[in-house]
Amino acid sequence: MDAVAANGYILGQICSNIYGTSQKSLCGCQKATAVNRPDTAWFAASRPVAAVHKKRRIIRNGKEEGIQVKRNSFIEMAKLHDLSGRITYISSHAKQEYLYEVYATEPDRAFWRELAKCIQEEFEKSGTNGKCIEARELMIALPETFINYDHDYLLKKMVDEFKEKYGVECFAALHHNKRKTNLHIHMIFAERKRLDQPIEKTATRNMFYDEQGRYVRTKKEILDGDGNIRKGCKIIKKGEVYERKIFTVKDKRFKQKAFLDEAKVFYTDLINQMALDDKDRLSIFDKNGPYLATKKIGKNNPKAAEIKADNEIRMEWNRTVDRAIVSGVAEAEILELKKTEITDKVKESVEQNGKKPELFGNIVRAAVALLEKLIAKVMQKVMDMAEKVVAKVVTIEEMPEESASHIQAEDKPPHQPEIKKIPFPFDHYRKAEKQNQTEQPQQKGVAADKKSVIEQTKAEKKSVSAETKQPETERPPKPQPSVLAAKYPRLKEIEDKLKDQNRAIFEREQKRDELKKELSECNAFGKCMGIFKGGRRKELQQEIDRADKQISNMKKHLSSIVREYKFDSVQAFNKELNAAKRENQNYETVSAEYEKTCGEKATDTKSVRNRLRQKEQVVKEREANRVYQARPKDKGAR
Repeated sequence: MDAVAANGYILGQICSNIYGTSQKSLCGCQKATAVNRPDTAWFAASRPVAAVHKKRRIIRNGKEEGIQVKRNSFIEMAKLHDLSGRITYISSHAKQEYLYEVYATEPDRAFWRELAKCIQEEFEKSGTNGKCIEARELMIALPETFINYDHDYLLKKMVDEFKEKYGVECFAALHHNKRKTNLHIHMIFAERKRLDQPIEKTATRNMFYDEQGRYVRTKKEILDGDGNIRKGCKIIKKGEVYERKIFTVKDKRFKQKAFLDEAKVFYTDLINQMALDDKDRLSIFDKNGPYLATKKIGKNNPKAAEIKADNEIRMEWNRTVDRAIVSGVAEAEILELKKTEITDKVKESVEQNGKKPELFGNIVRAAVALLEKLIAKVMQKVMDMAEKVVAKVVTIEEMPEESASHIQAEDKPPHQPEIKKIPFPFDHYRKAEKQNQTEQPQQKGVAADKKSVIEQTKAEKKSVSAETKQPETERPPKPQPSVLAAKYPRLKEIEDKLKDQNRAIFEREQKRDELKKELSECNAFGKCMGIFKGGRRKELQQEIDRADKQISNMKKHLSSIVREYKFDSVQAFNKELNAAKRENQNYETVSAEYEKTCGEKATDTKSVRNRLRQKEQVVKEREANRVYQARPKDKGAR
């Protein structure tokens, strides 16, 4: 082993011992990209995939309570030049240390072989230099607690969600490294879709191709000096298929850099929704989201004060965005406001004045003011609607009984349909019993025959009871809520806290606006002028300053509510809340259907009919096997 190889080996062992990883592909020590957070500083992480995290000290009331470890999501993309070989590698138990599950949306391997062949043929025709990209692969790191999920369900969930979003076929495998410290998924996806009907081109005349596969006009161009066809040249005769396409062209969005950022956000949200514990939640900064990224303040940085002031302005915008989402402002409106009032104006400022960071604060403050006006407008509409609903309820409660009964009488339909009596199902068993009683001979049979008939009927009754109990045991299992649906009650409580806090902020802002209005009237009309009334103006200003400070603290608390539950922002919480709400509604629908069909109060019509048929069959068999004894006509009378 040479010196370079030895150094690399030693470095790999050090990384493996520290971070618990090996140096194989995703399982090895790999560098993560820079991560931006809306509530923390910008930082660059250089960690193995399973341990990309940041430590944050929690200090409250001047005391350090502990260290919070914040995990960052890791998703990497690679280009594949040998599609068939890569599929074999990730799905082979012999080549993988721990292979738990393999899943493909298109299980037929012929699809992947044809895809690779098609791409290679097109690459050769194009004459492009370099290597042919047959497909792409995403490597997704998962929290270690996800190993508790059913492996088949976990892999299908991650792959099917991707296919539903992008509409391409996927081939995936769930792996663990040798030390079982890095659970991850390798997901290969096609950049093309299969056509519903192949496109075939038929030659209208003889077509000639040279050694490079290029089309030439005449046959002479592919002949040698002796008039024979040169080696490698070919002729396609008239009527033959010379080109057949079974796949679409490549989807260009997979080549763009924005796709990987989008995929990271998509899978981070999905992993957080499936997280079994809040500690397993991952964080990622969405560059295309409504938040502004803050900057890291390095050690002994001479511009620490400037960066701190800039971060405070950015965090003020981020807190306002949190409040806007809680208030019900559409995220599209927030993004549009950010683009027009911050992004575009910053570009204009740089073009006109050059790079002057001090101007950035004024631009953001103006955008914050506009967003707060939008929040006030939305909140006022909500409050007005709430007042109307409350007033309507009060009027209904205070309405006299006579008028209420009159309204109820008017609400009833004039003609009620007659209730038809449903005839009770005919009991064939009871009818058969009555017939048996009327037709039963007066003289009893022989004791031995009578005993055999009784035993036979008892055996039949046992078989019938066993058959009637069988449908009860075959009842389908009761539906259980998913992990996301089980989170909904807790997420609803957090939402209520956010709304209560937002409502309190809005009420406090209204009181402050009243104080400002009073102060402006004092200054405009001279109501507070003079020796004795000058103190009132000072009191109003102090109350306004106190209210501003109080509102600022309340806004900070609003953003900190979701961070107490390990959410990066209100936007991340809102995404998970909406997803949990949909899952909970689906679960309630399925549960209602189950209770209707298989619950305790449900009437199983099929089982009733089956019992009736079985009883009828028992009676027929019993009557067929019944032993009758002819009664003698002579009763022995003398």
